Order: sequence, then C-alpha cells, then structure tokens
Amino acid sequence: MARIKDLRAYLDALDALGDLRTVDRLVDPDLEVGAIIRRSYETVAPAPLFTHIKGTAPGFRLLGAPGALSSAPGRPLARIALSLGLDSSANAREIVDALAEARTREPLPPVLVDSAPCKQNILLGEDASLARFPTPLLHDGDGGPYVNTWGTIVARTPDGSFTNWSIARIMMIDDTHMTGLVLHPQHIAQVWQQWADRGEPMPFALVQGGEPALPFISGMPLPDGVEEAGYLGALLGEPLELVRCETVDLQVPASAEIVIEGHLSVERTGIEGPMGEFAGYRPSETSLQPVYTIEAITHRDDPIWPTVVEGEPVDEYHTATGLTLAAEVLTALRAAGLPITSAWEPFDGASHFLVVSVAADWRDTLPGLSTGDLTQRITDVIAAQRFEALIPRTFVLDDDVDASDTGELMWALATRVHPTGRRIVREGTVLPLLSVYTPDERHTATGPKVTYDALLPSTEAGREPRSSFRFIFPKEVQRRVLDHWND
Repeated sequence: MARIKDLRAYLDALDALGDLRTVDRLVDPDLEVGAIIRRSYETVAPAPLFTHIKGTAPGFRLLGAPGALSSAPGRPLARIALSLGLDSSANAREIVDALAEARTREPLPPVLVDSAPCKQNILLGEDASLARFPTPLLHDGDGGPYVNTWGTIVARTPDGSFTNWSIARIMMIDDTHMTGLVLHPQHIAQVWQQWADRGEPMPFALVQGGEPALPFISGMPLPDGVEEAGYLGALLGEPLELVRCETVDLQVPASAEIVIEGHLSVERTGIEGPMGEFAGYRPSETSLQPVYTIEAITHRDDPIWPTVVEGEPVDEYHTATGLTLAAEVLTALRAAGLPITSAWEPFDGASHFLVVSVAADWRDTLPGLSTGDLTQRITDVIAAQRFEALIPRTFVLDDDVDASDTGELMWALATRVHPTGRRIVREGTVLPLLSVYTPDERHTATGPKVTYDALLPSTEAGREPRSSFRFIFPKEVQRRVLDHWND
C-alpha cells in the first residue's frame, strides 16, 4: 500500500471507498457541526466534510470523524489502516502488529525542506487570528469552542535534547489566545515544566491536518526519550519532511494544512473546560491551565481543519488511543520475553480496559508456571511502564478468543472471569480523565488497578472444548458445510 502523505490524498482514498460525505449546505459551528459529527460516529456513517460553515472564511473546510470506524462494507478499520500506511482491509491484529513491529526498528529521523504548501498563506501579528477559521462549539455545555481535538502540538525542551509531538485538547479563549490540558505525566507537561522552571514561556506549534498517521502517533504513549517523528518514519518506511516555523525555533510536518505558532505561558491562568470526553460523559469541573498566545498562523489555500467530537464510543480517542496503547503493551510484554500473541483495548470499552492474549503454547515456553504466575508477570511489566496510568483493568485471556470481536469477547469475559477470585489488585497512577475512579482518586491521580487471570486450564487439566461451529466440528465437516452453504 502506497503511503498517503497528506490529508487531501487521504480524503481521495476515503472518497474512493464511499466513506466521505461532502456537506455543502450552510451549517452552524455552534453545536450543529458537533451534532452532525457525533451522529456520524453513532451510525457509522461516512466522514462529513463541511464546505460552508457560518462565520468562516470562504473556501475554509472542516473534516469530521477523520479516524473513526469506516462505513465501507467489510472494512470497519479502513480509516485507521489507510492512515497508518496499511491496506484498507487490514484487521485489528494486523494493525497492532504493524505498530508494535515498527517499535523494534531504528527510528528514521525526519528531513528538513525549504518550503511547503502550508506556507501559501502567512499571517503575522494582528492578522494571526482564529476569527477566519472554523472553531466549533462541539458539545452543549462545553467551556468554549475547541480549537484542537485532532491536531499535533510540537514542543521541545529548552536544551533541545527532546522534541515531543502530542495531542491534548485546546479551548479557544479569544481570537489570539487558547488554553488546554497540560497534565503530568504526559510529555507535553514534562517539556512545559522545564520551560516554566526557567520562568520562560514555552514555544509551541499546533499542526492541523497533514500526514493522516500523525494524530495516531502523537497520541501514542511512547516511552520517555522516544520521539514521535523518528518512530513515524520507521513505521512508514521513509522519513517525514519538516519545514521551519516562522516565529519560533521549531519544525513541523511540511504536509500540514494549518500551523499555529506562539508561546505557552509559565502561569496557569486559563480556565479550561468542561468538555465532553472519551469516557462518554461531560464532566462539570474546570481547571487552571497555561495560556497559548498565538503569534503566527500559516496555512494552505482552502485549508481543511480535522475535528473530533469525543463522547460515547466509538470515536477517535478510542481508535487512536486504543490501538496505539495496545501496540505499546504488546511491545513491552514481548520485550520481557513473555509469549503474548496480541493486545487489544476494546473500542466499545471507552479505553477503560485492556485484553492481553496469551499464545496457546505458553506452558511449553514457560514450563512450571501457573496461570496466576503468568498473570503476575504480565501485571509487573505493565506496572513498570509509562502507559500504566491509562489502564484500570486488564484481562488475560487465551488467544483462541478474538478480542476485537465484541460478541466473542463478551462471551469469553462472562464465562472465564471468576466473580471474586483469580485477580491481582494493586495501587497505581491513573489518568484523571478516567471516569471509573472517584473524585478523590482522580484529583490525586492514584487509584486501584486490577488484573484478571481468565486463562483456561490446559487440555490435560480438563479444559472444556468450545461448543461452536469453528471449534466443535471436524475440519472436513466444516468444509463440506461451507462448500454447500448456498446450495
């Protein structure tokens, strides 16, 4: 599959699949755009591309649901697969394997180019205003319009030793100021803290559009010191092209549709939120966050602004975070020498639980270990990783179950997870946005975690065979039935 290098080529690919819907009528950015995008998730409809948005400059466009489930028949993960350089027919395990395998390769550093289409329009000083751009109010009750939901924030440590690409929600204050979540232990907070400790505002660039893989990797919980640009090059098999910013000493993907430049304040004076979130609820709390001051905006002619409207599954938080987290889990467990087939964070679980699939021959690989011993080893590896804050519950299953098949997974969890036993409970760091925790636990970012040992006994110890077409009938009988199914 040829790599898709920018958002416009990606839209062409979606259009070829019948997975793009152009909305030419006048739409209101105050809730109507958000409502259309939300309904597109909940009906698994084609991605909406808005071309006529009230109060927006002529030619400026907005793309909704850019990385959600696809409406293309038989290709539910097409948007994700195409974004990551895979065939549109790729399944869950193939996508996670590709992400995990790329983590074993040497990073491929980006290259610098002199010019790019995102420099077709350069707005400086008073002209660097959000007034002409689509800035929709996404959910009823949000603290304000959200400028960033699917864009990448570029930031670098003061000594230049580490550049981070990340996604965090950013809310519009006025035409030249924004505020957004800067939460520890996320890398953007670590970089910002180094600038704040020096008493200096942090230079930033906010990239909208561009490489369709960019948001997925920007949301990936990579280990400390691993830069997204190099990993993305390794994943795609060729280096990304970057271009210099106009007013800050940063470089951004040359494929960008829009780049917003400026500085992030030392003080937390911006009142951020609330916002409808990935857990499927709209919290009522606000928080004090640093303020982004806009000093320059560059953009392509007729730019396209991608937008996500988070809420009940399945939207981009669940697809992007679920897939990339699963890949990081798989990478860590395999690096520890454990016989893990795959990992999966079910989209319908709102990124609130993880499934680890164990190879059928694990007892040969690790002789003498009980199911509880193996579950403990898996727990210990996950607990030592940076991403452990994102995982309240882990289920360890045999790999006869396809965890990406919601029906099969529900059956397995219902029949293999003991009501009270075979579980490991511990305390750990938690992401405050995980709604399963109490207010106190979310405020302290600490709470309980549980790993369930749902592994079946060995055949010799009395494992019961699955009673289904695929498992209970001989292969020759299955073939005969399938060969004559339409007779």
